[in-house]
Amino acid sequence: MRRYWGEIKDPVHGYVYITEAEKQLIDSYPVQRLHRLRQLAGSEFVYSGANHTRFEHSIGVMHLAGKVVENQNLSQLLSEEEVQMVRMASLLHDVGHGPFSHVFEHLLVKFLNKTHEDMTRWIIQKSELRDIISGVGYDPDAIGKLAVGELRRQGKAFLDQIIHSTVDVDKLDFVVRDTYHTGAEYGYVDIFRLIHMLDVLGENLAVDVGALSALESFVLARFESFKSIYFHRVGRAAQIMLASAMEEAKDELGLVEFDSPQDYLALNDYTVWTKLKECKKSRGIMEDLERRKLIKCVYDRTFHVKEKLVPSIFSVDEVRDQLRNKIASEAGVEPHFIVIDVPTVPSVPYHHSDLLEPMEIPVFQKTRTGEKIPLRLSDISSVFDVLKGFINILRVYTDERYVDKVSVAAEKVIGGTPSSAKISF
Repeated sequence: MRRYWGEIKDPVHGYVYITEAEKQLIDSYPVQRLHRLRQLAGSEFVYSGANHTRFEHSIGVMHLAGKVVENQNLSQLLSEEEVQMVRMASLLHDVGHGPFSHVFEHLLVKFLNKTHEDMTRWIIQKSELRDIISGVGYDPDAIGKLAVGELRRQGKAFLDQIIHSTVDVDKLDFVVRDTYHTGAEYGYVDIFRLIHMLDVLGENLAVDVGALSALESFVLARFESFKSIYFHRVGRAAQIMLASAMEEAKDELGLVEFDSPQDYLALNDYTVWTKLKECKKSRGIMEDLERRKLIKCVYDRTFHVKEKLVPSIFSVDEVRDQLRNKIASEAGVEPHFIVIDVPTVPSVPYHHSDLLEPMEIPVFQKTRTGEKIPLRLSDISSVFDVLKGFINILRVYTDERYVDKVSVAAEKVIGGTPSSAKISF
């Protein structure tokens, strides 16, 4: 019987019980810093309640990971040590996020060729977390790998997949937490039904077909949340401005220069916002943000494609720059006043259109004899068949002064949807 130290009251999941080892991690500086990183930076310009943090999300992910490993289908395959490892790794899975969460990802990728997952592993292995994890009898290197889904334990791929997969505890938490705090709730998602019906197929995490309705609700909720929360045109405008401010000030403020995890951990929403206001290169953008003078969206087209080629084209910086320059020339404005925004850029939460690749979700049917028969989602669910593909949104933003000219130029340059794209909504 696992012994718990105490509990934390969470607005989404209720009471979350924690062990002594988890309490020590929670009280550490890297985890307490998550109080100062908002989950959806920029979304507060659209949804006034969207001020929840990475800290409460991380507590929720640990709680759901605990529920997964208590599932009788998985618990019999795990040692008590592995159970605690999964919970600890889930708690720490986001410690590598930078200020304004996913908005900072833009700088990490562009200037350091890193992601927040790389930073997570670095912080777990090189900060005070290493000593805490060792002190409670676990391997910091193993926890660091598991936190980013790279433990690769022989015969137990599902361990990584609990934290990093198409239906993982990270996504299960944010799909209910983000809709709760924004109020943009699109149907009820029974995440505990999904957790209860998880099983192992081979060595991979899979969903029993008995939870098909819950699985459909989950994917639809992610789809709607992407359009209405993560890629809302106003929220994205604020995120683009934040990313631009940080890029302008990065050298003066040392935003991409860290000699140690401590240097990186010193960056949070509070400290960086203040520094950006004090920096001459970024001050104007920050003053506009504080007055809600946001850049304006003048072109907006959404399309749903069956092939990955079109989304991958938009992920190339050179292609977007060429498009921007052509629109700028047509409109007679400087290129830096125009932004081409697509969901494949790293500053968009849960980007790369992975939310619409549901065929990655293993589903099975269990016979009376206990045999697990793999199924194809598109054969058993019209919802997945319709959504199978890649969503992309192409937007053009500009300064309010140039709205009319850039709007006309964008329509002329971009025109209709590419012929390979199929409009679905």
